[in-house]
Amino acid sequence: MKRSTTQDNVRPPGLFYKSVTSKKSAGYDSGKVSVLHCEGKDLRDLGQTHGTPLYLYSAQTLRERTRVLDTAFGNFPHTLCYAVKANSNIRLLRFLARMGCGFDVVSGGELERVLRADKRSAKRVVFSGVGKTREEIALALRSGILLFNVESPAELDVLLETASQLRIKTRMAVRVNPDVDANTHPYISTGLRQHKFGVPLEEAHSLYSRVAGHKYVNAAGVSVHIGSQITAVAPFGEAMARVAALVVQLKAAGFGIRYVDAGGGLGISYEGESTDFGTSVKYYARAVLKPLRNLDVHLLLEPGRVLIGPAGVLLTSVIYTKSNRGKDFVIVDAGMNDLLRPALYQAHHEIVPVVRDDSRKKTTVDVVGPVCEAGDFLARDRKLPQVESGDLLAVLDAGAYGTAQASNYNTRGRPAEVLVDGTRTKLIRHRESFEDLVRLEEF
Repeated sequence: MKRSTTQDNVRPPGLFYKSVTSKKSAGYDSGKVSVLHCEGKDLRDLGQTHGTPLYLYSAQTLRERTRVLDTAFGNFPHTLCYAVKANSNIRLLRFLARMGCGFDVVSGGELERVLRADKRSAKRVVFSGVGKTREEIALALRSGILLFNVESPAELDVLLETASQLRIKTRMAVRVNPDVDANTHPYISTGLRQHKFGVPLEEAHSLYSRVAGHKYVNAAGVSVHIGSQITAVAPFGEAMARVAALVVQLKAAGFGIRYVDAGGGLGISYEGESTDFGTSVKYYARAVLKPLRNLDVHLLLEPGRVLIGPAGVLLTSVIYTKSNRGKDFVIVDAGMNDLLRPALYQAHHEIVPVVRDDSRKKTTVDVVGPVCEAGDFLARDRKLPQVESGDLLAVLDAGAYGTAQASNYNTRGRPAEVLVDGTRTKLIRHRESFEDLVRLEEF
């Protein structure tokens, strides 16, 4: 097979179609096909080597998006604390740690993953979440993390008590709830008063007052996070303006506020970037930074989806096609247990053929998985080129909240994961076998 140099970007810089010439086979006409590549690797070869369903990640895309986001904040003191919940693969965490990223964790397990990836990263960890247990707080104290984001008076009691018992000094910030509408899906909106997250702005002062003069816990920051998959910058600016006003008040009261944690939540376009990524993050940075000028603080950011989302692809094979009274289905080997977002959020993911042949007629189909649930779908009423059993499809923008939300429902093993860096590939998670699924059971 002879490969040409013609490329058609799908998710730059790592995912693109490359035109190829090949003998007529598998229903494709010679000279008319383009094959989807992740950097220097043909996705057909990856599917052949590792099987499907398969998650793969572009190192080049992750590297470039991290660089662009970091650059957007310029000389303002800041740290990117990657949101581990988006994708917690240890090899990916190590990759980001080597790029200088810190981490935002919401459980002891996520902290353990960060420590396994790079123990030195503990000093760049912020610990968020409404339900931190005593054991998790103790682990974080012993690990020497950067900052606790406290979300309730009861949690503060436990932090003060545990730090005193262990005689370990630490820093805290109150996560305030600014009552700002993020205009996102209700399940991933966190900044309104009806949500469980954070402390009302008007109650924050009382929590800081309880820390004043404490021997082990220092009130060092203010934190906010208003939600996820936010595609407009105005809510970020509104939230940061309210945070900035609180910082001014706290400093006037004698608190040494050094950090402002702006959270994460910057979204992506799942139907393709509508604007250049560099341009969109510049607008985001401008909205976040404007209220913080002249406050003499270090900014903490918690990007997750915006970094890893477009870097990931879920590769899946067509098992069957079928029709039910005029309704057409493409049944694939990836299901809701592999990618939950469509079923949980009715989320849209672009799905494209790995081998693209413009001569194939497009039809409207539901792309569904093998799980025994009517909600097991990857796409509904989607126009796709006609496919046959054995064809490969690629589900795009699957790097965030794909494997992180995967399960073993229907006793299905979770997919393997592969990191692609140029022409090199690294298996970063083995496919689960049946023995893996029953290892902890007594029978």
